[in-house]
Amino acid sequence: MAPPPPPPRPSVSPPVPPYAIALADDLSGAAETACALGGPVRLSLDATDVTEVTLACNLVVDLDTRRLPPADAARAVRTALRAVRAGPPRLLYKKVDSQLRGHLAAETAAYAEGAEAVVIAPALPAARRTVTGGVVHLNGVPLHRTDGWRAERASAPRSLPEALSGLPVRVVPLDVVRSDPTALDAELRRIAASGAHPAPDAETDADLDAVAAAALRLGPGFRLLGSGGLAAALGRALRPTAAPPPPVPARDRAPLLVVVGTAEPGAVAQIAHLTALGAHHVPLDPADLAAGTVHLPRTAAAPALTVLSIDGSAGPRIHAGRALSTALGALAAAYPGRPDLVLTGGETARTTLDALGTRELEPLGQIHHGAVHSRTPDGRHVVTRPGSYGAEDSLLRIAVALRPRLAASTTAT
Repeated sequence: MAPPPPPPRPSVSPPVPPYAIALADDLSGAAETACALGGPVRLSLDATDVTEVTLACNLVVDLDTRRLPPADAARAVRTALRAVRAGPPRLLYKKVDSQLRGHLAAETAAYAEGAEAVVIAPALPAARRTVTGGVVHLNGVPLHRTDGWRAERASAPRSLPEALSGLPVRVVPLDVVRSDPTALDAELRRIAASGAHPAPDAETDADLDAVAAAALRLGPGFRLLGSGGLAAALGRALRPTAAPPPPVPARDRAPLLVVVGTAEPGAVAQIAHLTALGAHHVPLDPADLAAGTVHLPRTAAAPALTVLSIDGSAGPRIHAGRALSTALGALAAAYPGRPDLVLTGGETARTTLDALGTRELEPLGQIHHGAVHSRTPDGRHVVTRPGSYGAEDSLLRIAVALRPRLAASTTAT
């Protein structure tokens, strides 16, 4: 007698694609991370959104912790993690500054709670920010020998272990990162088993791809922490064939307001490219801005292109940073004509959108690295960019992307 036919195989639903929840400490970094992760993504300015997550998209939340004391910043991370753990399983990512600014030690310690290990890789090769021997380098120069921390209250750390003082960190050398995947996996496991957190060196996107792939192989107990570079590597690992977003129609008739809230010296040259096109530049005295005595000149109609900037000739005002950003944001939000916005500096971007009551952005793409083009729920276009990013023509490139008619003016000049 012939054996009975095998029972029919049960149908198996395709696996749900993995999506991540990313926690950022400022808005420009959150926007950079949203674009880097790719795929369907929400960018939220409301930390409570982590309790309302579905499995259909990546979620990037700006916790806005740069302005908080370290203990409060750590508490915000813990609160978000508790909410994440109460929902469906998700990949976790912590966005940090590639120059190690912000409350790195406090927030990383909070992020590490409950993890097998945190894989720490803040390199950002696209901006020539690399890590070798556990030391962050800017354009090949160790961070502590640059002026990258000129607007900070402290000196730049000499290494990642120093920046994360109080948290056991072990450097993973480049030769291990670039070795066979099984060797890298074994090293990350060995460091985790010792009670420490691995900090892989990275000089290229390929190095970060290897780190992200290793963390995914090791499972959710290994959480990722890094800059936009590692976020992009995670996005490539999750969706290697993601299609580019479709082009977004320009809004040529709305005014364009560029708000420069950064103390970076390069901002002066960036603004000069716009004034050469005829942009209306309004430099703001920091004392008047903080005192609330600045009033924009009244005009019959809002100029087509305006630049608001804080006069930085007296150097960065370290202790007044948040107050100035808040005042600048309120001024930008009150600008007539519902302009589209270009916001440089994470604090300036956040305070401006807070003043407008904007709680969510739809990322549309990048104009150049770090210059993220988004849309608000009411249809306004917004570009956010970290203050330290961009070449001399950065603001010009952003303005032309939002207002293509300006390209004719650049050709004429």
